[in-house]
Amino acid sequence: MLRERVRFPGAGGQELVGRLERPAGTATAYALFAHCFTCSKDLKAAGWISRTLVERGIAVFRFDFTGLGESAGDFADTNFTSNLADLVAAGDYLRGEHAAPRILVGHSLGGTAVLAAARRFPEATAVATIGAPSDTQHLGRMLRTRAPEIEQRGEAEVRLAGRSFTVKRQLLDDLEEQSMHDCIAGLGKALLIFHSPFDEVVGIDHARRIYEAAKHPKSFVSLDDADHLLTRQRDARYAGEVLAAWARRYVDGEEPELDRRIADGVQGQVAVLGGGVGEGFRQEVVSRHHKLVADEPESAGGSDLGPSPYDLLLAALGTCTSMTLRMYAERKGWPLTAVRVDLGHSRVHAEDCSDCETKSGRIDRIERTIEVLGDLDDEQRQRLLEIADKCPVHKTLKGEIDIPTRLG
Repeated sequence: MLRERVRFPGAGGQELVGRLERPAGTATAYALFAHCFTCSKDLKAAGWISRTLVERGIAVFRFDFTGLGESAGDFADTNFTSNLADLVAAGDYLRGEHAAPRILVGHSLGGTAVLAAARRFPEATAVATIGAPSDTQHLGRMLRTRAPEIEQRGEAEVRLAGRSFTVKRQLLDDLEEQSMHDCIAGLGKALLIFHSPFDEVVGIDHARRIYEAAKHPKSFVSLDDADHLLTRQRDARYAGEVLAAWARRYVDGEEPELDRRIADGVQGQVAVLGGGVGEGFRQEVVSRHHKLVADEPESAGGSDLGPSPYDLLLAALGTCTSMTLRMYAERKGWPLTAVRVDLGHSRVHAEDCSDCETKSGRIDRIERTIEVLGDLDDEQRQRLLEIADKCPVHKTLKGEIDIPTRLG
């Protein structure tokens, strides 16, 4: 995954800061992500959703609205209309520097914003909302409840999500003036609505109203017991996975390719791409048209987003072992019904290995336990154990390996 921190002018002239994350190869599409009210681009849920989309070939641009996060300006002087203008400015940046956004994604009030601004993105073909209010008055009512003095004094300090913000009456007036029903009914793009029935900030009834107002194609996906901010990684990842699969139907383009030489189908070639300094240990692995993620566990300083390098090494031996036994049993006509291979890697003292040529220092040890199921006699089981050592990966690991390395 490639990550870029960018600066661009907002609608009011202030400098806005965004983050563009994209796959190493050609992206199938660019998505513009609008975060929730008072949140920032660095909200964990936004990051998890973005990374999931990038893993599936979709580039994601998320940014801080005026006065939030790293962006300049005074939040108290902003409103829903200015947020829409910032959203359009972000789309203009993408269109000018990379490609116009084909997918619009909004979380909470950001979802309401992408619904309102969607017609100003003619290239966009798909819109997704996550826990979005069906109208802007919802936020206005909440703010008036928490700080009724806004009406008399013209502004007030409001505590939201553990932080204090200055809110002016002009924000409430602007929220009252918005009409979302016509925006949703005239969307003219495919719509996907994510919402949790347990959302205590924006009730599930808002999802119903958005769905009823929208025209087809439209879809609804329940986020089950997720909270409003999707604070659990598995909830955010699930939303990202479903969104990526759904958007593929409405976005033209080829499947992502880390390297065309790999993707065009040369068996035995693999490409691995990792980030730069400070980007963590996460790696993208591509073999032909197959993609997976590797990482280190949190105990080793990683984010535990995928198996570790040694896990993948053990997986290579385990899968090869199981395939070899299956092929042998089929050729013999034996009733093998299932194979399980358990493996573990460790470093041991050489003197503890009686069969090893190395007699000093430490050596790598891979312990392999094989369970074969089926109506097999003892002789057949013993023969399958012997055949396990005929696995090509086993032979490679036990043989001499030459690894010539050069700069590409």
